[in-house]
Amino acid sequence: MASGTVAVVVLAVVAFANRPVLAAGSEALHNYTISRQSYKERNGHWAALPVPPGFKVNAIHAALLSTGKVLIVAGSGNNREQFEAGTFRTVLYDPRTEKFSEVPTPTDVFCAGHSFLASGNLLVAGGTKSYEVLEKDVKRAGGVMKVKNESPDTGPRVFAKGTTFRSAAGHEYVSRTAFTVPPARKVVHGPHVAVTAGETEVWVDAVRPGDAPIVRAGAQYRIAGLTGPDGNNLYGVADKITREKQEYGGDKTSYEFDPRTERYHKTGDLTEHRWYPTLITKTDGDVLAVSGLDEFGRIIPGRNEVYDARKRTWSAAPRLERYFPTYPSLHLMADGRVFYSGANSGYGSDKEGRTPGVWDLATNRFQPVPGLRQPELNETATSVLLPPAQNQQVMIFGGGGVGDSPVSTARTGLVDLSERHPVYRPGPDLPKPARYLSTVVLPDDTVFTSGGSSGYRGGPYRGAERSDLFNAQFYVPATNSFRTAAESTVGRNYHSEAILLPDGRVITLGSDPLYDRTGRAPGTFEQRIEVYSPPYLFRGERPVIARAPAEIARGGAFAVDTPDAARIASARLVRPSSVTHGTDTDQRSIALGLSRAAGHLELRVPRQAGVAPSGWYMLFLVDDRGRPSVARWVRVR
Repeated sequence: MASGTVAVVVLAVVAFANRPVLAAGSEALHNYTISRQSYKERNGHWAALPVPPGFKVNAIHAALLSTGKVLIVAGSGNNREQFEAGTFRTVLYDPRTEKFSEVPTPTDVFCAGHSFLASGNLLVAGGTKSYEVLEKDVKRAGGVMKVKNESPDTGPRVFAKGTTFRSAAGHEYVSRTAFTVPPARKVVHGPHVAVTAGETEVWVDAVRPGDAPIVRAGAQYRIAGLTGPDGNNLYGVADKITREKQEYGGDKTSYEFDPRTERYHKTGDLTEHRWYPTLITKTDGDVLAVSGLDEFGRIIPGRNEVYDARKRTWSAAPRLERYFPTYPSLHLMADGRVFYSGANSGYGSDKEGRTPGVWDLATNRFQPVPGLRQPELNETATSVLLPPAQNQQVMIFGGGGVGDSPVSTARTGLVDLSERHPVYRPGPDLPKPARYLSTVVLPDDTVFTSGGSSGYRGGPYRGAERSDLFNAQFYVPATNSFRTAAESTVGRNYHSEAILLPDGRVITLGSDPLYDRTGRAPGTFEQRIEVYSPPYLFRGERPVIARAPAEIARGGAFAVDTPDAARIASARLVRPSSVTHGTDTDQRSIALGLSRAAGHLELRVPRQAGVAPSGWYMLFLVDDRGRPSVARWVRVR
């Protein structure tokens, strides 16, 4: 008995002393396993993408351009120092040459919205005008001052940055920016004259630090230096001036990024400042912008607007007033209506605007879609229009509670939008509860899902210090089930993206964890990039597109030359992704009608603009073993 005990102790000591050797052996076995051809054929393979030091950026947004290059947008990259220094970054990556290049970035497009236009240009609108200030860091009381002008006769009045407002109690507050107050409007009705004060808003900060200047009730303020009629006609009104947290402020700049010139081109400004907005391209080629925080960090209460793609200008859309939380996930439907899946990324009421539904842009009618399990866990969820787009089915994946809630879910839900009264039905659960999941539609009609975390921004979850998820899987619509994929090696949560490349691989970028690996110190932005090769890339010779037209007509047929015509099972048009915060209004895969002729295929494009919106697509041919060709770029007119 004693000798047995000694033997166990000796073995334990040997095992402890050789932990590095055992770990190395285990890692070697794992690397051997995942490198085997049979493993790759079943699960695919991950590989790190070497990124030169000068091109490592915080990937907040990513989009695949019609040149085949990946646009990686950081702006200030959620970095206050970069914002204050005016350092805004955009990088292009070319998968064909493995080269990176820098793009001049005119303003801070961090947390803008974006969507592709029919031209192939990426419309990028909104961004960051000011950074948040946490409550503990607010030294001086501040708030929004509404400045009024009751005189219709003196024209607009211009005030400089630092203009002083004085309360009845004698406290002084100064404006952060210059501002212009329009004149009052005078309307004459016979003997009666009605005057409506002109007004604008500006942020003010108390001159004196501390709590004394705090005002928690509505009050009026004089503008220092004004006397006589001006002193009476021009004044400020504020609901409150406090030392509460100051949210991010939205910008109103707007650009078209041109893949050919590889530059941002300025358009007309948004009518509203927007931070965390969603943009979606409509069937007529114009773009709808919804939600976001305004320049003072307030949720925009339903004031939406439309971009005229021909005039390159924005205009308010009061007939489409509708409230959404920030970055709502919207999907264009076959009939031109818009489906809101319920998925979103954060700011706004925890009750208002969170009900999934179908939005008719012609009438502004909103038809709620019931049936979703755990509807209170839609924040940081992801949704996707399942392939092919003609089936009109949307799936929502995972999600969590509002704000920094520790609660998350593995639930999925499916809705058939072709039904007269759509209802969510339960889908298969994810392997683990997941926020921030990335979803990529593949040319073989599966959906690749990867990344995410169970906890808020990869933080604590059910006793674990970190909660990044490394499991990946395919959702297979044909069987309504998940199939396991190879695990990634890099955790990706908040501010992460995944995009299908023209060669059939998937590029994954970004992640902005709250904590480091210990779960105690602040996290750092993940700048490594990985590329996933799906199993279909390891199953032998792929079909080839020998020739295809550069432009095709919606509702029309076109010929594609291929030496593999006899074994082609399907053809797909995949619209390139433009994704941020799990929201991608562009991604869709469209089934093409297919018939064979000698040495070539006859393919037909659906007629509905809501199925195949005008723009650039990747054309894939898929053979009878599920192997896709390398894509050819075609433009749908």
